[in-house]
Amino acid sequence: MAQLRKISATEIEAMSPEQLEGEITRHNTLYWDSQEPEISDYDYDRLIERLRAVRPDSPLLGDFGAERFGADVAHSSPMLSLDKCYDDAQLMSWASKFEGDVAVTPKMDGVACAIRYDDSGRLAIAATRGNGTVGDDITRNVATIADVPNRIEGGPLEVRGEIYMKLSVFERYKDQFANPRNLAAGAIKQKDSEKSRAYGLSFAGYDLLGSDAKTEAEKFERIIALGFPEMERLIVNKDELTGGYRHFAEKRDSLDFEIDGVVFKANELSEHERLGATGHHPRYALAYKFQGDQGTTTLDAIEWSVARSGAITPVALIAPVTLSGAEVRRASLHNWGYLQKLGMTIGAKIVVTRRGGVIPHVEFVAEPGEEKIVPPKTCPSCGSDVTQVDDFLFCSHPLKCPDVQRGTIKHFCKVVDIQGFGDKLLAEAFDKQILVSVVDIYTLSAEKLLEIERVGDKTAENLLAQVDAHREIELATFLRALGIEDLGQQVSRVIADHFETLAAVRAATREQVAALSGFGDIMANNIVSGLTAEAEIIDALLEHVTLLEGAAAAAAAAAAAGEGAAGSALRGKSFVFTGKLESFDRKTAQKLVKERGGEAPAGVTKELSYLVVGDGKEDKKSSKQKKAEKYVAEGCELKIISESEFKQMLEQDDA
Repeated sequence: MAQLRKISATEIEAMSPEQLEGEITRHNTLYWDSQEPEISDYDYDRLIERLRAVRPDSPLLGDFGAERFGADVAHSSPMLSLDKCYDDAQLMSWASKFEGDVAVTPKMDGVACAIRYDDSGRLAIAATRGNGTVGDDITRNVATIADVPNRIEGGPLEVRGEIYMKLSVFERYKDQFANPRNLAAGAIKQKDSEKSRAYGLSFAGYDLLGSDAKTEAEKFERIIALGFPEMERLIVNKDELTGGYRHFAEKRDSLDFEIDGVVFKANELSEHERLGATGHHPRYALAYKFQGDQGTTTLDAIEWSVARSGAITPVALIAPVTLSGAEVRRASLHNWGYLQKLGMTIGAKIVVTRRGGVIPHVEFVAEPGEEKIVPPKTCPSCGSDVTQVDDFLFCSHPLKCPDVQRGTIKHFCKVVDIQGFGDKLLAEAFDKQILVSVVDIYTLSAEKLLEIERVGDKTAENLLAQVDAHREIELATFLRALGIEDLGQQVSRVIADHFETLAAVRAATREQVAALSGFGDIMANNIVSGLTAEAEIIDALLEHVTLLEGAAAAAAAAAAAGEGAAGSALRGKSFVFTGKLESFDRKTAQKLVKERGGEAPAGVTKELSYLVVGDGKEDKKSSKQKKAEKYVAEGCELKIISESEFKQMLEQDDA
């Protein structure tokens, strides 16, 4: 920095009010815009005091930083978004890319802010995140926050953190505003700084730029030493990562501020430099996001169900809890290994979320119960021995297992869109040996169907008409209907479009499949071996159905996109997308909705089912999101979900 010029008392006293205002305006520009001050803070304050004496009504004597409020501020380095994960496996995969311990902090739901202090320790500029490169100047309002010191020891330094409103403070506004985050965002941009001060905002610092700290832990200690409030944090090794997540997730309901996840950062700053960043997010940090509405309930019992893969999965039977407006009594536990990892016991207090507003899921145990859970030794469907492979339990004779066979038939009917074959009908048809294989669907007769209870002449006629209407099947649909591992809707479509015919698909090698974009060796092995294992079923089906391949398949796919799959949870629902989508472009997202029988209108209306907000969204909300929030506040059934929650809906739909 250049040598600062000194102003004598004689010079200042000789200035007219107009000259004083001109000098102060010029020095404001040098200080705020160019960041090249010519005079010291002391001399600047003397100019202000002289102006106050000779022209007390001067507009330059307003609030701290008033002349700059709302102006653009270029960040000293980009304020990037955080990459996100939603399960332990993703978290551990991220952590495997660096060495050393990990810093863990709550992800506060507030307004990101950067606060710069000059080399004399004076609060110089405070700005919102904005688009990550340029933010809005909010200096005068940040200066009114009790948590933010106007002067610090040392400098120049920059403290980054979150402006938020405590829940205890929000209590007096809750009847007027939807949530504390939105209120904080509005309060910090008040034109009147005294009104901003009256809202009682708080600040939590989580990053420090310009220091010689070597670790995240050192940064936190220095932020506290500067006079900022202490932010709860953990430094854990990689074996304790999930424990770090659960530490803050368990405290979520008792905190005096809202959090929407947990932030993990490599502790060693040398690893930050080595890993670097993308244009969107740093590679050394990750946000493990909470998913959907969350509640605490009690585990009453475990029910074991058999999937069409032969996997025996635990389902939590829980005391009723209301999530996302619906009463939930059952929740997913995925597999035996996951149940053990959670430390589940009967009678335990457990935290459950409704992922994507749809799927109830057990997150963790808040308080253990007393009764140990014992896995089944025999299959609950057929009585065969149970085998364990890694975290999964399996029926040892799936080809003879009623639940597996019924699940396979149900899946085929759902994918091909053969309607009318519900659970009760399929169960009785299986018991009577009328439907024991997907091939049997195409050999049904009225006589056979009439053997089933509650099936009369008209029902039998309708069921046979459904079967006959689906003897032509588009190739991608046929592949997905086989129920082979990894052959979901999107993968089946890619394979059908690439190979064009079933013969070419069946002749494809693992190497050819693995070479497809986004596939890989494991997926290719599952697909190729699965097709080989189902060869007999495929050959038998081809005696009864005609496959639409190539151009005929494209025409069928276009027609299906208009009608949608009958069994899809998206059928009849409408989806609008806003913000930056990270997993696919907006056109692809709309196509996925339409393929499942949903609608993708252009704008937000009161009749809309879902507004999907892209994971790459910026701080500023779109007009679509603001409009949707207004309708929600008015009592509309519209749901606002994240892009990740939308993806989970697609995955559940493909299951």
